[in-house]
Amino acid sequence: MKDKFLKEGFTHLDQLISSDEVQNLRIIYDELLSDKERTANLRSDLAGGQNQGGAVEKITQIMRPSTLELDLLQSTAYDSALQCAIELLGEDMELDFDMLINKAPFTDTPTPWHQDAAYWIKLPDKRSVSCWIALDDVNEENGCMWFVPKEEDIKVVPHQALPNAGALYCDTPLEKAISVPLMAGGCTFHDGFTLHYSKGNITSGQRRALILNFRPKKMIALEREQGVDHTGQRKVRQK
Repeated sequence: MKDKFLKEGFTHLDQLISSDEVQNLRIIYDELLSDKERTANLRSDLAGGQNQGGAVEKITQIMRPSTLELDLLQSTAYDSALQCAIELLGEDMELDFDMLINKAPFTDTPTPWHQDAAYWIKLPDKRSVSCWIALDDVNEENGCMWFVPKEEDIKVVPHQALPNAGALYCDTPLEKAISVPLMAGGCTFHDGFTLHYSKGNITSGQRRALILNFRPKKMIALEREQGVDHTGQRKVRQK
């Protein structure tokens, strides 16, 4: 798993957490998803929707959910993902931020191709790993992850934002794109420079994902010193 991650920029694990833990996380997840008042300052639609007049959010993102629900930090998911991050990138890895991304039923809205590093400030130590945990079975019909294996000298490519402060996106050659279907409780890992996306959800169920991002402790401190806590306005920070 480590060799694949370091070479291609992504890998996966068939089971990170148990079915019981998946169910526990779904309960917290659904409570946050339904509570628009409590999550208002951390919530947005990656599709760029205005979410007015009762419109359905197509790709709901809730940043830093563990600041609202401290019980999340007690989940085995957080500890297991951290241990994997340490195995992949070193003993100094720590949780930088977490987020929920949900695709509502029949919304058929893709998360566009992008690199996570485009959202981040430049840091001297570029090590990072995002753990994308499936809380539902995921496939190409409801929005599993797709990746393009990373080239050795890849940098952040030019990105733009969807209207209404939507997700960042970039042009991506798709010939080598690989989909990664998972059962609930499985996960993918990718670094900040790896191109990735997911198709829209055309099924009758939710597509719930919990994402945990890890980077070196010193780099997290440097981010915070510069006012970066992964909340607030979404924009291209690394050009």
